Amino acid sequence: MALDNFIPTIWTARLLISLDKALVYGQSNVSNRDYEGEIRQAGNSVKINSIGDVTVKPYVKNTDIDAPETLVDSSQMLNITQAEYFNFAVDNVDAAQSNVNVMSEAMRRAAHRLSDVADQFIAAKHVEVPSANMIGNDGAPIAVDLPAKAYENLVDLGTKLDEANVESEGRFCVIPPWFYALLLKDNRFVAAGTSKTDEVLRNGQVGEAAGFTLLKSNNVPHDSGTKYKIIAGVPMAHSYADQVVEVKAYEKEKGFADGVKGLHVYGSKLVRPYCWAVLTANKS
Repeated sequence: MALDNFIPTIWTARLLISLDKALVYGQSNVSNRDYEGEIRQAGNSVKINSIGDVTVKPYVKNTDIDAPETLVDSSQMLNITQAEYFNFAVDNVDAAQSNVNVMSEAMRRAAHRLSDVADQFIAAKHVEVPSANMIGNDGAPIAVDLPAKAYENLVDLGTKLDEANVESEGRFCVIPPWFYALLLKDNRFVAAGTSKTDEVLRNGQVGEAAGFTLLKSNNVPHDSGTKYKIIAGVPMAHSYADQVVEVKAYEKEKGFADGVKGLHVYGSKLVRPYCWAVLTANKS
């Protein structure tokens, strides 16, 4: 079979586009991609440079100022710890490429599954949020059974961020479908209008409320339908880096089908935990 016509770089590009569209927690208005760099294999690291606070002192006229302070380097490492792959077979690679819909759909499904796993990995970072930024906990989850309660808890999440001096611009909140359904019954909720593009809607954005852009996801962490971890914050809080490092076509040893396999590596870090707030909520 002629595998020479298979062009891995074309399908790699298709896969990356699909991943970006499918992610909720990993998209740019939830997680920043500033430190992605060149990722080639699992185990690589991305260094995130930062400095400590600068001290401000009162100035007294005709008095010498203090010697300059040495700024503290508080760099962090974002480690690329995760790796997942797909590996599927088609009857004939040449035939699949001549019928773009077949290959595109197979790659789309592979991308969806990879992004779903990565999404859950990012959402699990809620455990790193400081207790001062939490509303409820596993021992005492907040019962949210009325539209008014849903909206009021969004306001409370915003207050937690305000108290942590988190900027107001770009705030998001990722909610489960049942929480979104309650908000739809509250007149204060501003739903996403028809002007929203299909791309935005596919990324999970469903509207705005209480100063947040709301995103709906089935990957909101929960414990058997209870103790949902509703995360609110700004993109600067969390860094995500990923790369599809390889996509290959190969001829199966047994049979007459050709296979296609790909490797996705990624990592994430909550670099500013105080810029996230978490509501632990039950449906009722």
